Amino acid sequence: MSPNVAIAAENLSKTFRIGFWGRPVEAVRNVSFEVSDGEIFGLLGPNGAGKTTVIKILLGFVRASQGNATVAGHPAGSIEARRRMGYLPENPALYEYLTGVEYLRYAGRLAGLSRKDANDRGARLLEQVGLAGRADRPIRRFSKGMVQRLALAQAMIGDPKLLILDEPMSGLDPIGRKDVRDLIFALRKEGRTVIFSTHILSDVETICDRVAILVNGRVTDCGSLSSLLDPGAREVEVVARDVPAVLDAKLRTTSAQAIQRDGSSIYSFASEDEASEAVRAIALGGGRIVAVQPHRYTLEQLFVQRAEAGRGHGETA
Repeated sequence: MSPNVAIAAENLSKTFRIGFWGRPVEAVRNVSFEVSDGEIFGLLGPNGAGKTTVIKILLGFVRASQGNATVAGHPAGSIEARRRMGYLPENPALYEYLTGVEYLRYAGRLAGLSRKDANDRGARLLEQVGLAGRADRPIRRFSKGMVQRLALAQAMIGDPKLLILDEPMSGLDPIGRKDVRDLIFALRKEGRTVIFSTHILSDVETICDRVAILVNGRVTDCGSLSSLLDPGAREVEVVARDVPAVLDAKLRTTSAQAIQRDGSSIYSFASEDEASEAVRAIALGGGRIVAVQPHRYTLEQLFVQRAEAGRGHGETA
């Protein structure tokens, strides 16, 4: 393993026994991936794909049935590994009778900080997550978004080099989502590693350096978005006006689809070369090009394709 690998998972499998008869249910199977230092890595998958199970194995909350995982070169779940991590669960359960300030101070003390350091770092983190001046009330009076922000501050109180976030945008409004995205970028700028799970594609496209797609407990794809998605255009749309009738009839025979809308002619071509020829013909024929829009293979299409391929094989934990 390279010395700059923050997390390495190798052939992780986990089978749970459920029900009175202990029926075996395979949650994840042969999951392998690596996360580099200073990287933002996304675990992407539909609900029940096995993302949370993988995270629990990395944290040491669940022991893998097969395979190995390391954190900063230490076995997952070991004291050395846990000291390097901060964790935000999908549904944080905080001590509701404490104020936000008291809770962060308590979390800091559990992380081994002195009372003064816990107070100072807690105040900085409250500012960082947007709760400064609003955390002096009992947590039971917090909104869901405020609870999420406080739980994120708790994950950072120990100054970890690695943060594991399970659905970190859950319950946040658009402004809160942007704040958390900005915070994740700031953490990477500080040299920290962030791994987070989500089924929200826009978060992945905006934030992640690399992703792993899980479907039914298996990794179907892993890599950067540029390597997973075909960079070429799958379809090019040409919008034009004042196209001569003879040329319009010719373009309709060569394009995959042609329609009229609001006085414009819209032609769809299967390749960029065909679209370029059409644009040249329209310009020479006296028409006016309004727009040329390539439609490329998207993360959503890849995600839906993998999810539909895995449908009917059962869900995982």
